[in-house]
Amino acid sequence: MNLIYSLLITAFLLLAVLLSAPWPHFALTFGVVIPSLAAVVFIAGFVCRVLKWAMAPVPFRVPTTCGQQRSLAWIKNSPLENPHTAWGAAARMFLEIFFFRSLFRNTGSQLREGPRLTYSQSQWLWLGAIAFHGSLLVIVARHLRFFMEPVPPCLLGLQSLDAFFQIGAPALYLTDAVFLAALTYLFFRRVLIARVRYISLPADYFPLVLIFGIAVSGILMRYFFKVDVIAVKKMTMGLAGFNFAAAGGIGTIFFVHLFFVSALLAYFPFSKLMHMGGIFLSPTRNLANNSRRVRHVNPWNPQVKVHTYQEYEDEFHDVMKTAGLPLERQ
Repeated sequence: MNLIYSLLITAFLLLAVLLSAPWPHFALTFGVVIPSLAAVVFIAGFVCRVLKWAMAPVPFRVPTTCGQQRSLAWIKNSPLENPHTAWGAAARMFLEIFFFRSLFRNTGSQLREGPRLTYSQSQWLWLGAIAFHGSLLVIVARHLRFFMEPVPPCLLGLQSLDAFFQIGAPALYLTDAVFLAALTYLFFRRVLIARVRYISLPADYFPLVLIFGIAVSGILMRYFFKVDVIAVKKMTMGLAGFNFAAAGGIGTIFFVHLFFVSALLAYFPFSKLMHMGGIFLSPTRNLANNSRRVRHVNPWNPQVKVHTYQEYEDEFHDVMKTAGLPLERQ
């Protein structure tokens, strides 16, 4: 049912565009007003959530560790799995953000005859995630050419490299194929694996279905249903320069694609997709595990009068001596 809800919401968004196409102000609404509002919601929501996380107190050092902590000099420690310095925590953050290192260390479990529970390495999720995010980054970078004039040479070079094999006309972008394959894998993994499906919510299915709609509409627009690219460039340049003027005659499929992107942008700050910003503020990742070497004192703790053991022993010295308790000072 969670998947059905997500499919119905996405179908409703598609029908909203298709049924509004004959409306005289269709291009202005779906080409200027809705994308602008979505951009405002995305930026404001993203900033608010990041600031909220940044101001949240972290009373303890709680880094996730899976290696030997630094202790005695003759015990080999794990500087990446259990960093004890800020540089070690930064190195682990770098590998996590750019290479998804925790997913690469993923293990799978299987119940065999006996019964016997076995564990094995499972990097398929890591491969699907790295392919999805990497190709998405290239696709977003390629789309920047619609917002810039002249287009920087680095974007033109990236576009040429992406279409290196010159498959078909127009040339097939390799990242389009990789992105669609990775997205399909992540979707069917969540649907077909029972234990993953059991913990999946509409918030897990809806972004996948919506991104799938964005990908399919973009592929249809590039390879099957032609649109006026000059008009698209003119409209996007106007949006980038705050010159809000809608261009007509582009094609309905473009507005379907743009509306899906706008829906994703508006939904982004309120969804699990905010892990893009949250990973930088996660205390389980960005803190060094040095709680045994450095005393962590919260600056917001009130000043309280403490009663040390030496003071306690001085106060009850005679009673403790009479009871035969060991004393540090005779």
